[in-house]
Amino acid sequence: MPSDVYFMDARSDSADTSLIAKTTTVFDAAGLDKLVSPGDVVAIKLHCGEWNSSAYLRPVYARAVADRVKELGGRPFVCDTTTLTYGPHSSRATELDLLLTAERNGYSSAVLGCPFIAADGYVGTSDYRVDIPEGYLLKEAYVAQAIAAADVLITLTHFKGHGMGVIGGALKNLGIGAQSKRGKFNVHMGGHPKYGLGAAVEFDENYIVDKEADPEWELIEEACPIGLFRVNDDNRIEWDRDKCMTCLGCANVLNPRGIFQPNQMMFDATDIAIADAALGVCKTVPKVGFVTLAIDVSPKCDCAGFSDIPIVPNLGVFASTDPVAIDQACVDAVTASPGTPGSLSEEMGVEDAGERKFDLAGAAIEGLSEQTTINTAVVNGLGTRDYELHHVAPAGREKFAFPYDPRPSRQRFGRIFEKFQPFPFDRHDGHGFDRLPDVDIEAVKPHDGPTVGTHSHAAYHGDGTVHPPNGSSSRGNEWHPGEEGSSQTSHSHSND
Repeated sequence: MPSDVYFMDARSDSADTSLIAKTTTVFDAAGLDKLVSPGDVVAIKLHCGEWNSSAYLRPVYARAVADRVKELGGRPFVCDTTTLTYGPHSSRATELDLLLTAERNGYSSAVLGCPFIAADGYVGTSDYRVDIPEGYLLKEAYVAQAIAAADVLITLTHFKGHGMGVIGGALKNLGIGAQSKRGKFNVHMGGHPKYGLGAAVEFDENYIVDKEADPEWELIEEACPIGLFRVNDDNRIEWDRDKCMTCLGCANVLNPRGIFQPNQMMFDATDIAIADAALGVCKTVPKVGFVTLAIDVSPKCDCAGFSDIPIVPNLGVFASTDPVAIDQACVDAVTASPGTPGSLSEEMGVEDAGERKFDLAGAAIEGLSEQTTINTAVVNGLGTRDYELHHVAPAGREKFAFPYDPRPSRQRFGRIFEKFQPFPFDRHDGHGFDRLPDVDIEAVKPHDGPTVGTHSHAAYHGDGTVHPPNGSSSRGNEWHPGEEGSSQTSHSHSND
């Protein structure tokens, strides 16, 4: 039986078709409003964006959902979780760093109208362990404590690519994003005897560290938080790989140097584990709903410290109670869409409508599949790939009017304008401002430049030189509107 997915496209021409309005419109259309009872604590889980990334969801979307939750009597909070180290200078690996990064990206209680918290605590060990015997690979998951404690979870997702997960959708938002740091080690195969980085990665034991040519060579030792790398006296690298946690802090230090060769099997296993961990979250929280915005569809995740050109144009807003169906609907929409000119989808040759985009434009290495996580979530029983897409009609302009002062303009401004009149009726015969009564509008509309010359009294003529304001123009006797006694004959503008 197909799951219901509700959708509104990205076009906007009125208050009730803005993407913000569509976010709450599909929220209600999908029945997510029915999940919230008065007094319910509602976690709104999203990705707040990495330091210097820019494609993450604007905080206003979370604010709109939080406001809707409050209208329904719920008590919302917005949250993200601490990350693994991922690199030597990670910006969200502790609660302190996460909150600083989130606030820089606009996420604060003042903006959201509710608290923003790190759901798994300062280090990332505040969590709830849940058994998942149905899991395809994982048999347990570690859900961030604040999410596990909530009555309702609204998974607010920015749909995009992901270097390891291939797609960053609702499943990834739960399977990695809603896990504690302990849970992320689990998903990333930390300590796994076959799929973990320590077991799977190809390591060049004969690599010689050139300390003179590589001014940042010390990062090889400093990238591991538990000190598993050491550069010996002979400048070879000693790695205690059996103790590797797969925090990935060393990967972007050792991969570019050729010390590591990425292993596809490890990536594939992680993509499988994402689906199992997502199931763990849905087994933990009593009521879970999903809203996904397929906008600014960057090829890499919001956890990268940059955001590339979107690989497809903005597609719209989706909502469902099935995370598998909503991710499949988003993947299908990206596949059906033409790619963005100049984006990575064009560079990788998958820009045509009908081409799978993420396998090449999302994945960090070739051979990964945008369907792995989705398919695993079918196998473990989390949801179905089959869906019925319902196109939702706008809810009406009046629903999205400015709510804080419903009075019409005369009631709002009549008395104020009597005291502080902003329009100067007493100047220029009641016209208010010093303006010419008529100009040649068509003269400044041509795409190849204006058909009138630069004003003779202008000191700066736009050519990089400054002319004395003596009334003489370096461009001859070209007419300009407003010059007294001049002829209103149009002349072509020359680029001398």
